[in-house]
Amino acid sequence: MNDFAILVDAGTDLPRDFYEKYDVDFIPMTCTMDGRDYTDDAGISLPYKEFYAEMREGKVFKTSMINTEVYGEWFRKYLDAGRDLLAITLSSGISSSYNAARMTADELRGQYPDRKLIVVDGLNASMGGGLVAFYAQKRRSEGMTIEETAEWLEQNKKNIQHLFTVDDLMFLHRGGRVGKGTAVLGTLIGVKPLLDVDPEGRLRSCSKKRGRKGALDGLVSWMGELAVSDSFDCVMVSHGDCEEDADYVIKKVTERFKVDQIFKNYIGPTIGAHSGPGTVALFFYGKERV
Repeated sequence: MNDFAILVDAGTDLPRDFYEKYDVDFIPMTCTMDGRDYTDDAGISLPYKEFYAEMREGKVFKTSMINTEVYGEWFRKYLDAGRDLLAITLSSGISSSYNAARMTADELRGQYPDRKLIVVDGLNASMGGGLVAFYAQKRRSEGMTIEETAEWLEQNKKNIQHLFTVDDLMFLHRGGRVGKGTAVLGTLIGVKPLLDVDPEGRLRSCSKKRGRKGALDGLVSWMGELAVSDSFDCVMVSHGDCEEDADYVIKKVTERFKVDQIFKNYIGPTIGAHSGPGTVALFFYGKERV
């Protein structure tokens, strides 16, 4: 029996019941605001609505990577219990967590010669990482070994498409994604950018739509361009406290495509601190990112 554990981080933005249902665990992450630490742990310690209310009031949250000490504690939890471990990290294109996880694993393998410990750079963020976790547990349930599952992820992770739009360009400006002039002008004339994640796991701006509805419709049209078929076993949608807009995208997706499962959740503080309120993101297995 393939009983290896799967460990991700809070940046996957998965609903808490997903972790319980599919036997996937996650490492909470930390953000700070006004010198105080907050825990991103699937909305328990810092409720999503409270987080976004603070952001709308102008509060600035800063995020941090998972360090080697924290990874060591979590890795040992499973290794000491006699389980092999597949750890999937937030994209190295936006976080240094992967390097910390890799260094920790290199150190621990010598201490646990009878255990298997594999770290995969997810090259994904938010529920894009959640979709990677979905496929990892699916491959495990189908009987793949830990090595086979890791290899499948390495070969397919760049097929996880991340399409998203933001409501306020100033949050992207603060994160260095767009210039101040673009952010101010776009805000004044109502331009909404469409963005994705490139093959190296970094955010990039691809096009612009006039108005909010145009951007939401644009996500679904773009999905059609990047789809490899009209059927999907799993689609995920995350949002920055704008559930009605997320539901609108889900409605349009299900009208156009056959989807077996759809997961919806808030974008948590780790990602939301940079994307801001009003973000809507759409994730699916499609063509390989270029």
